[in-house]
Amino acid sequence: MFYDLQGEANMPPITGILYSAVKENSQRLQVITDGMPQEEVDYKGPNNKHNSTAQLIKHIMYVDLNWVYRMKGQPLPHSLKEQYGPMIDANNRLPMVEGMSLNTLMSNYEGVLIMLKDTCTQLTDADLDKVVTFGHENEKQATIRWGLWHMADHSRYHQAHINLLRKWYNEQSLSN
Repeated sequence: MFYDLQGEANMPPITGILYSAVKENSQRLQVITDGMPQEEVDYKGPNNKHNSTAQLIKHIMYVDLNWVYRMKGQPLPHSLKEQYGPMIDANNRLPMVEGMSLNTLMSNYEGVLIMLKDTCTQLTDADLDKVVTFGHENEKQATIRWGLWHMADHSRYHQAHINLLRKWYNEQSLSN
């Protein structure tokens, strides 16, 4: 198999390459979660001490959605906060997600990726230098360029957690 990171045809070069990294990671997420039964999507690891795949996908989706609106220079609409959020619950943890199908989660995430693509087609490479504020605790600043890179990196980070959950789930299934 041959891999390359190509920019999108209707985006400036750097914007397109960074968008492609996010897109490739979303495709990887689809591959590593393909075929998960609902029990596994909701599985929280040994002794229920970890975030489930459902929680992690919803978290990735919500982080990406927030970045889309930062890139647009707009606040996240309340309706989308209600639909996709919150970022963390009252205990400073990822919110509980249970019983939401993998198909629904991935379909919702696809909607966020469509918004990202639409936003990136309107950016210039010079727009990537724009500094935006982010963070739910301490306000931090970063360029839009860093935000796009972070979206790809953040997804891969949590995909490692999902792979570990899959390993634990399969080990548990074999021992039962």
